[in-house]
Amino acid sequence: MPERTASMTAHKKAVEQIRESYAAIPGDATPRLGKATTNLFRFRAPAKTATLSARDLDQVIEVDPDTMTAEVQGMTTYENLVDATLPHGLMPYVVPQLKTITLGGAVTGLGIESSSFRDGLPHESVEELEILTGDGRVVVARADNEHADLFRSFPNSYGTLGYALRIRIKLARVKPFVRLTHIRFADADKCMLAMQEICESREHEGEKVDFVDGVFFTPDELYITVGTFCDRAPYTSDYTGMRIYYQSIRTRARDWLTIRDYLWRWDTDWFWCSRAFGVQQPLVRSLVPRRYLRSDVYRKLVGLDQRYGVTARLDRWRGNPAQESVIQDVEVPVERGAEFLDVFHREIGMAPVWMCPLRASGQWPLYPLEPGRLYVNFGFWGMVPLPRGQQDGYHNRLIEQAVHALDGHKSLYSSSFYERDEFWRLYNGDAYWPVKRSYDPGGRMLDLYDKCVRGR
Repeated sequence: MPERTASMTAHKKAVEQIRESYAAIPGDATPRLGKATTNLFRFRAPAKTATLSARDLDQVIEVDPDTMTAEVQGMTTYENLVDATLPHGLMPYVVPQLKTITLGGAVTGLGIESSSFRDGLPHESVEELEILTGDGRVVVARADNEHADLFRSFPNSYGTLGYALRIRIKLARVKPFVRLTHIRFADADKCMLAMQEICESREHEGEKVDFVDGVFFTPDELYITVGTFCDRAPYTSDYTGMRIYYQSIRTRARDWLTIRDYLWRWDTDWFWCSRAFGVQQPLVRSLVPRRYLRSDVYRKLVGLDQRYGVTARLDRWRGNPAQESVIQDVEVPVERGAEFLDVFHREIGMAPVWMCPLRASGQWPLYPLEPGRLYVNFGFWGMVPLPRGQQDGYHNRLIEQAVHALDGHKSLYSSSFYERDEFWRLYNGDAYWPVKRSYDPGGRMLDLYDKCVRGR
């Protein structure tokens, strides 16, 4: 096809450019992939780095409705991919909830959404990866070729084994609308039991369920939201303007969204984190153009605050206690979910909390979830006052200890506080290091501990 040929020609040119740029980096400089946006919350300490431009690696190469696959460059955002697939009645199996998450980021890191109870994590629908490795090679990795070890170890490697240049991903069929049912619970144990039953049967009240997630507001106010594809809707709600999606969960039992608005229902208000910037106040919201109500704008504001310390200075000026950033996603087995919520509410006290069930279908060495076991992802993002005499990391360390005591696991996109030996035990150093030595024998890229815990 002429369009594919032209796209692949441009892709090959971009690959050669980044390969040559990587080869030209001085040996004492750490490579860093330059991106227009980021969804990481690990703020690096100053260090000598060399930035590789990913500007020409952000396009959809092809959507093939016959094979139900898409080929995309590694820095393609899910927003752009969804815009390319929905006209064909298709979507990626799992579409992470924020528009500017990239395919490469979701595969080398982790992503999740409300289809994960059935379809796992985003990397589980990937068929092929083209990767720039730490030793400067460009290899094509699949589950069935000579680079299968790299293919299996790439998820949760966070750019320490290489960078995804091209990805072939499987697609699923969609319908135009999603009908939402919000189910309230007054008890966390009953909520977790119901979530398990819905996910195992893939039904609710005799009807098929296509999406499942939920929200914890208080110990006696929790909701499971089930979504079902439908061809028609009596109306559709719009949560991209004055109305706010997460607030609607508490006020209506049934709702309808277009499939596109459903996929991005959390992005407009970055779940609920937009309240920190005042844009949930009606007057402020009415003055902010819709194009600025999106997660990447808020993330840039957080980055500026981190750089200049505005919030910390205001807290000191007001005499408020120092605050700790608690921005995490953790996975806990569903049968231990109520225990985690109890500990979290008692020790951290942050709300709301996102709840998203997932089931991994295969073995992925660097994020060792038990295949077939149902977990619940708990997502929480905000600031918590530090008790007098405690240092930064106090709350995050409590969370790490609780998660692993409950046989869970924690994503590494944000701050971590593990000791080195503990980290490699939890994140399978025995599997990581042989692959690291094969594809980055000179250690040009940081290792996983240095990058994700030490913040280098």
